[in-house]
Amino acid sequence: MHFDLIAYLFSAGAVVLAEMGDKTQLLAMAFATRYKASKVMIGVFIATVFNHALAVAVGNYITRFDSAQIWIQGIASLSFIFFGLWTIRGDKLEGEENRTTKYGAIVTVALAFFIAEMGDKTQLATIALAAKFPGSPLGILMGTTTGMLIADAVGIIIGVVMCKNIPERTVKLISAGAFIFFGFIGCYQVAAEQLHLGMLPIILGLIILSMLTVFAAWCIIKKDQKVSGKYSS
Repeated sequence: MHFDLIAYLFSAGAVVLAEMGDKTQLLAMAFATRYKASKVMIGVFIATVFNHALAVAVGNYITRFDSAQIWIQGIASLSFIFFGLWTIRGDKLEGEENRTTKYGAIVTVALAFFIAEMGDKTQLATIALAAKFPGSPLGILMGTTTGMLIADAVGIIIGVVMCKNIPERTVKLISAGAFIFFGFIGCYQVAAEQLHLGMLPIILGLIILSMLTVFAAWCIIKKDQKVSGKYSS
């Protein structure tokens, strides 16, 4: 395995952004009200290593199909925009915080996190990152694990220890904006460096993609406002 500092830093930052307001961050906050924060973090670490190792393996495997490299890189870039929109929508717990085992706090947290992460945004983001940096699986695994620990520690400290609420809407919008920004950079790189398109079609394509992204974000925000208004009335 090859370690790449750029891949490590990029993946750590991406997962921190993805985790803000995510289901697993909320899960960490919920478990921290029942168990010691140190045990919660150990459980998160164990679950993340196993879950993201699987994701890195999948992402690294699909890059071995040389004929599909352009498609893989293009989909990986577009997926960042999708993850940005997913971040705006946010997640809710669906009973995972009530999961218990007879093996203690660490095993309980690890199992709950591993299951909650299957098919979750951060696992899919890890697959996309592994496809984007196929030569740095170790850097991706270490980066995404670090990012998960940082984000969940922030959630525990702010949400439990300091007894304050995270400014959810602001955090989500900033995180989503960063995700979408990197997605657009990736799309530009694919169009310019791999498809060798001219500047005019690239600009037109990015404008169309921007309009679709803004429209999707607007629809998500409006839907959230309707739901919030329904529950507050």
